[in-house]
Amino acid sequence: MKLWIFLLLATLSSGKSHAIEMTLFRVAAQESSEPKFIVSTHNGKSTITGFCVDIFRAIEKIDPTIQFSGDQAWQPRARIDNNLKSGALDVICGVQHIERFETIYEFIDTPLFTVNYLLAARTDDSVEVNSWDDIRKLGKDGIILTMHGFGIVDILEDIGGLTIDSGGTTPLSNLKKLLAGRGRFYCHRSPGIKTDILKAGMGNKVRLIDKLQFSEKLYMATSKYVPNRDRLRIRTALNVLQANGELKRLMDKYQE
Repeated sequence: MKLWIFLLLATLSSGKSHAIEMTLFRVAAQESSEPKFIVSTHNGKSTITGFCVDIFRAIEKIDPTIQFSGDQAWQPRARIDNNLKSGALDVICGVQHIERFETIYEFIDTPLFTVNYLLAARTDDSVEVNSWDDIRKLGKDGIILTMHGFGIVDILEDIGGLTIDSGGTTPLSNLKKLLAGRGRFYCHRSPGIKTDILKAGMGNKVRLIDKLQFSEKLYMATSKYVPNRDRLRIRTALNVLQANGELKRLMDKYQE
């Protein structure tokens, strides 16, 4: 999990040297997860930015003995989960605290941010829904499209009686399926879904159903191979960021 780097610092007053223990946490940029990870281009050079990258840098600033590595390399969510399970990665940023993930991760109980899950439908579809029962009554005509491997799949399954298609791997693929009539609704979080619709050029073809939405807190979690003492160091830094308002300030940058 970790790379130990020993930096010898000379103390001028005593002439002694001290070893500072640096811990490297391996991460990956999650594909199709804006605004957690975003492609940014400046002067022709592309880098990965976003809320989670900001959080990594903020933690490193609070605790200089912590370093995150890998946030400039993309991986799909399924691969990230497998790598967390095997111990090939150490930390994942921005996940729901649900039962399925408890078998893979150890959660850090300081919430990073809260997101709202919204349903999208075609603009030319006059369907009106005010409750989950309204969608249940549609049967196979009420298919909800979701992102493969994301926690929203489990949340919708727990609601019960809904027809879910979780085959889509990107927001764009799900929006295209929605327009093609291969699903009646698309469920995704905000921030994220509104930007995805606009980027796809579908602002006049897809509408959001505001009457049926819910909120979820997202967290940081580690592989079960990460020692408790190291998990506690991340938690301590996050608590500082929460107390000084930095977590909220960072999230406010990405609100839709």
